Amino acid sequence: MIEQESIETLKNRLDVVDVVASYIELKKSGANFKANCPFHGENTPSFVVSPSKQIYHCFGCGVGGDAIKFVMEYDKLNYPEAIEKLASQYNVELRHTEQKKDHFTGEKKIVEDLNLFFRKNLDQNKEAEHYLTDRGIYESSIEKFEIGYAPESHKTLDYMRSSSVSYTDAKDLGLVAVGENGKPYARFSKRITFPIFTPNGKIVGFGGRTITDHPAKYINSPQSKIFDKSRLLYGYHKAKTTILQKGEVIVTEGYLDVIMLHQAGFTNAVASLGTALTEQHVPILSRGNPKVILAYDGDKAGMQAAFKASVMLSSRGISGGVVIFGGGLDPADMVKNHQLEELNKLFHAPKPLIEYALGYIISKYNTKDPIQKEEALKDVTSYLQTLSPMLQEEYKGYISAILGVNERLVRVKKQHPMEQSRPQNERREDISELSMIKTFLAKPYMINTIMDTVGENLFQRHLNEFKLLLREAYDDPLLLGIKIRDDLIELNDEELKHQLRVFLTKHNKEGLLKVSHNRDISFEKKSFYLRKIKENLKKLGRGDLVPYEDYGTLT
Repeated sequence: MIEQESIETLKNRLDVVDVVASYIELKKSGANFKANCPFHGENTPSFVVSPSKQIYHCFGCGVGGDAIKFVMEYDKLNYPEAIEKLASQYNVELRHTEQKKDHFTGEKKIVEDLNLFFRKNLDQNKEAEHYLTDRGIYESSIEKFEIGYAPESHKTLDYMRSSSVSYTDAKDLGLVAVGENGKPYARFSKRITFPIFTPNGKIVGFGGRTITDHPAKYINSPQSKIFDKSRLLYGYHKAKTTILQKGEVIVTEGYLDVIMLHQAGFTNAVASLGTALTEQHVPILSRGNPKVILAYDGDKAGMQAAFKASVMLSSRGISGGVVIFGGGLDPADMVKNHQLEELNKLFHAPKPLIEYALGYIISKYNTKDPIQKEEALKDVTSYLQTLSPMLQEEYKGYISAILGVNERLVRVKKQHPMEQSRPQNERREDISELSMIKTFLAKPYMINTIMDTVGENLFQRHLNEFKLLLREAYDDPLLLGIKIRDDLIELNDEELKHQLRVFLTKHNKEGLLKVSHNRDISFEKKSFYLRKIKENLKKLGRGDLVPYEDYGTLT
C-alpha cells in the first residue's frame, strides 16, 4: 500500500491544468480553462478546469474531481495505478507500507540505464561519430540531446542480462523483440540512438537511425506503458522554456532538424516522432498558446502533411504558419550550410496556416475549367466552415480573389443565435442559494454558526446540494460544479448574514400566509404563531437573525 504521506507529496506537485492539458486541448476562459468534455460528446465546451481550486468539472455530464481523478477516468485506471503513473511522470518517489515494486519508476530506470549504455558505446564507434560529425552536429549537441549508439544485438542483450533486466520487462518496453526463429533480439541494433523524453524531462523511449544499409532508416520505441508517440514531441523538454518565452514553436519532421536548429539558436524547435501531427499532439503544442510554425520538406509527403496539420490547427483556433523547404534541403541542411539568415527570414514570414490550406486545396484543381473551379469552391468552402464565423467572413474575399469568382458565391455557414452556447442544465437556478453553498464550501466552519438559523428546507431549488454539503460530500460532482463556477461569489460574514435575513424574511412572509389560511390548527395556536412570525419579521427588519421553523407542517 502506498503511504499517505507520499500521496500528499505527489498532490502538492500536481497542477490540474498541466495534467489535464497533457490529455486534451484547453482554452483560457477568464480565470479558468475550458474544453469540450472528453467524457461525453458535445459541441459547446462545458468542461471547466480551475487552477485556483485545482479541480475540473463538466457542467454537461457532471463529472468532476482533481488531477488524480481525471487520470483515473481518462485512462481507466484504479486509484493506485493513477498514483503510480503520475508519480512516474512528475518524478515523485513513492513509499509503500508493504514491499511492492514501483513498476513505473522501475521501468523508466531500465530505459535510463540503457541510455547510459548507448551513450558510452558512441565513444567506441568511430563510424557513428563520423556520421554525426559529417551531419554537422557538435559535441555539445550530442551531450545536450544525450545521443548514443546501440551496438550489435547480442551486446545489448548481454548488457541487459548483466543488469538483471528481466526478459518480460525488456519485451514490454519494446527494447527486445522475438525473431522468426523464436529467439529474442535487441530492437535497437547498429543504430544511432536519440532518447525521447516526456515534457517533464523523463526518458521513456528511443528513436534509432541506422548507419548500415538497413531498409528501415528510422525506428521508434513501440507503444508501451510509458511510451505513447502520439502524445510526445521530440525535443520539447529542451524547447518548452523558449516556447513559452517567445510564444512560438517550430515543428519539424526529424530529430536532426531539431538538434541542428537548437545548435543554431532556434531553441524552440520540436518534432513529431516519425508520424504526422495528430489531435493528441495539440494539448502539448497549445501550452501557453504559442504560434505554431510548421517547417516541412518540399516533397509531396511534406506538403500534404503540412496541409493536414494546417487544417487541424486552424480549425481549433491555433495561429501560425507554414515554411516549406525546397531544393531537396531541410532545416538541418541549411544550418550545416550556414544559411542562418535565410532561415531567420523564412521563420519570420511563414505562409499563414489558413492561406496555406486554401492554396493547397485549390492547387488540386484546374481552375481554368469551370466545372473544376466549382469543385474547388465547394472544397474550400467546406474547409472554411470549420473556422470561426469571423474568419469565415474575413476569408470570403480572399477566396473570391484567388478563384476569380463573385464573393456572393462563397457561401459560408452562418451561426444562428439559437445555436450559440446555452446552459447544459436547463433547471432554473437560484444564484443566491448557490452563492451561499459556495461560501460554505470555502468556509465550512461557518455552517455550525448558523445551523440554528438555517433549516434545510430554506433552500427551495438547491436542497439536494445543501444536503450534500451537510454530509460533507465535497467530492460530489454537484458540489464541485458549484465550487468551480466564476459567476458565483463567496460571501463574507456580513454578506452571508444579509443573505440569510433575505431568505428568512421571505420564508416568514410565506409562513404568515400559510398560518393565516391553515384551518387545521386551533384559534389559540394560530394567534400564537401569527404573533411569533410578526415578531420575527420585526427582528429581521432590525438586522437580527431568527431561528428557522417550518410553518407548513403545523397541525
